[in-house]
Amino acid sequence: MKKLASNFFNAPWYPIAISAYPVLALLNANVGEIQPSAVVRPLLASILFGGFLFFIVWLFLRRSQIHKAAFLTALWLALFFTFGHAYIYIDGKYPKTNYTLWLAIGWIILFVLALFWATRPKLTFVSSASTLNTVALALLVMSVGQQISFGSGTRSAHTLGADHAPVESDLVAPANPPDVYYFILDSYGRQDLLKMVYDYDNTEFLNALKERGFYVGECSQSNYGRTEISLGSSLNMMYLQDLDDTFKPENTNRRKLWDSLKHSAVRYNFESMGYKTVDFATGFAWNELEDADIFLAPPPFSSGLTEFEGLFLRTTFARYAQDFGWVDPDAILGQNFRDRFNNIFDSMNKIANMPEPTFAYVHVISPHPPFVFDPEGNPTRPQDFWNEQRLYPYALYTKGYTNQLTWLNKKTL
Repeated sequence: MKKLASNFFNAPWYPIAISAYPVLALLNANVGEIQPSAVVRPLLASILFGGFLFFIVWLFLRRSQIHKAAFLTALWLALFFTFGHAYIYIDGKYPKTNYTLWLAIGWIILFVLALFWATRPKLTFVSSASTLNTVALALLVMSVGQQISFGSGTRSAHTLGADHAPVESDLVAPANPPDVYYFILDSYGRQDLLKMVYDYDNTEFLNALKERGFYVGECSQSNYGRTEISLGSSLNMMYLQDLDDTFKPENTNRRKLWDSLKHSAVRYNFESMGYKTVDFATGFAWNELEDADIFLAPPPFSSGLTEFEGLFLRTTFARYAQDFGWVDPDAILGQNFRDRFNNIFDSMNKIANMPEPTFAYVHVISPHPPFVFDPEGNPTRPQDFWNEQRLYPYALYTKGYTNQLTWLNKKTL
């Protein structure tokens, strides 16, 4: 057994582990924002890329120098996967500097220097294998462990909702229970503020709601200023400081908050009365009730890539595929948002015709950016409304927001 372990750690397999780590690290950096299933395809692609590069370098250096090939591959992979992070840092620090070409040249020089240094005759890197294997394995274990840690604790989340439900001691469904739809139109402004900030008159839409029997809170304000905080409170029918001792001003950990949103008192009440819970994909994992009775998402990869894959490309040397026009992550972003938006409204008849009573939790990420619709529902490019630093100038934000708001109003009615 000891000999087997020694042989395993002395074999130079660390380039493969190094290929997997950047994808898992990016997932952990966006924990709660992205479903873990989104990493499967980029993880496989990254591992295959690292394995293929290792094989090519091994052939180039002659098959007897596998340890040298592994070390050079690891150096090149490190440069490849860190390039985008350097690019993003410099872009944020010096936005007006023309650095794109020079940064690429500098990185190519580093690739060449790594080649000349690693291929020197006196260097074999045989003794480095066990150490690098151990480090690479530790990075993978920590990354996977972080995901497992985040994914645990479902029981406590359900318990939190149950502790504050039902709102009455004997809550039962009526003889003919109505379907309930909770629509959240994200970043939808109040009428007076829409007029003041964007010079947008929303009277026609509000009158149409009133004609349909809706009450419109003319001077309403949200309970909190951020979506997850607001919904965590609303769906549990109380302010957060009364919901759990975890919610204190100095606490910035959102785990309990996201759990309270996914497994809320409102959801518990409806499900305890025999309601079917319906939810829709939003693109934000913390806001998706993926364990609902019915969870509706658009077909995967309709735009070719996912947002996570586009983000991953931007953190590597492959980001130049975007600059050269070979891949357009912003177009992917726009198409995925349109797919999820259309999936919601295209599914309404299906939900309404279900024989069981339903509680539909419908979070529409609109008119919230990115701005992907014009007033008639035609596609727009998200990047047309931000500057080179991906920030929204006032005039462009106003145009994109009011365009999207107009189309959202039509679809909602």
